[in-house]
Amino acid sequence: MPVFEYKGFDAAGKSVKGLRDADSIKALRASLKKEGVLATEVNQSGKGGDKGGSGRSSGKKGASKDDEKRGLLNRQIDLSFLSRVSTEDLALATRQLATLLQAGVPMVDSLAALIDQTEEKGLKRILSQVKTEVNEGISLGDAMARHRAFDHIYVNMVRAGESSGTLDVVLERLADFKEGQAKIQGEITGALMYPMIMVFVGMINIGILFTVVVPRITRIFEHAKVQLPIQTRILMFASGAVKDYWWLMIVVVVGGVFLFRRWKKSDKGRAQFDSMVLQIPIFGSVLRMIAVSRFSRTLGTLLSSGVSLLVALDIVKNVVDNVRIKKAIEVARDAIREGEDIAAPLKRSGEFPPMVTHMIAIGERSGQLEQMLVRVAIAYEQRTDVRLKSLMSLLSPLLILLMGGAVGFIVFSILTPILQMNTLVK
Repeated sequence: MPVFEYKGFDAAGKSVKGLRDADSIKALRASLKKEGVLATEVNQSGKGGDKGGSGRSSGKKGASKDDEKRGLLNRQIDLSFLSRVSTEDLALATRQLATLLQAGVPMVDSLAALIDQTEEKGLKRILSQVKTEVNEGISLGDAMARHRAFDHIYVNMVRAGESSGTLDVVLERLADFKEGQAKIQGEITGALMYPMIMVFVGMINIGILFTVVVPRITRIFEHAKVQLPIQTRILMFASGAVKDYWWLMIVVVVGGVFLFRRWKKSDKGRAQFDSMVLQIPIFGSVLRMIAVSRFSRTLGTLLSSGVSLLVALDIVKNVVDNVRIKKAIEVARDAIREGEDIAAPLKRSGEFPPMVTHMIAIGERSGQLEQMLVRVAIAYEQRTDVRLKSLMSLLSPLLILLMGGAVGFIVFSILTPILQMNTLVK
């Protein structure tokens, strides 16, 4: 069994090295990864081997030309959208990259080690493209901006970290941010799984009732000389419409979704939609809390990383999805440029809760704006988490009531004329 010499970093970021036997370089890396060691250089003992974590012998000529050709092809045909990168994988890769940079490993070598440690094929391919572009002189932020796996907040924060010289700190905080996102997404997905299954099964059952059961039962009413109740006539009409015009309903639904998406993409439609969303009872307040927590967390992270307030606000406005709140941030940025504090224009906008503007004002006066923004973010993230859990816990009973009401309406609409006919027969 061959013996390999390795160098790398442990979970605490300390440099480690040693000798170990393994079947292959890949097997050695897998073994070290289980122990929490991130290998950056692996060489077979007595031979020139894996330098910089590339996993290939340095004696192979023409490898750099092959990499250059593959990089050019990948930039011409970006297929990153075919493989969706999960938030968990991105958070893990971000933390590993931050650890390597904090340990003083050069950027290209850090990316090479990260590529070898990444098991998800889609992310591995994207990181390979980013490494090639960075190696050619492009900044990390600009290279990441070419791939859909990295959203606006990720790219802008990386650019801010590069410009301020605190990229390792920014990446560490980005990893925390992404892990928080993954946690919230997992909780929402888990909470919605059961209700969505219920809705799917309920729609199938109601569809069978409308297209098979109801037409057969209501056929006995066609020759009956009784005035059918209004609910029975509504049921018969709905059943006939579903049975005869189901294709038209699909066309209407698809067309409606298409027109809605097109309207929402327009500037006027997006502004109107975002304003209406914030006015929805219960859900509007949750969306506002999410926007406020994201605003506070991102702004606090950027300011603590050495980014100026005006530049940070330019970045933060791209993080917030709601156009109405984004407009308030733009107005606040212009007011700050003219000499105002940040709390006053945010308060005038009416989009930020009084508690938020009050804490921001205190942070400005005390010189602890970054810490106060982080506290605001933590408080609103906790409130959002509690509110979402409450809404999810109420969703299942509500769906059960709705489906029970629909089945009850069908049963009542069928039994009422039958009872009337029995009364006339007597």
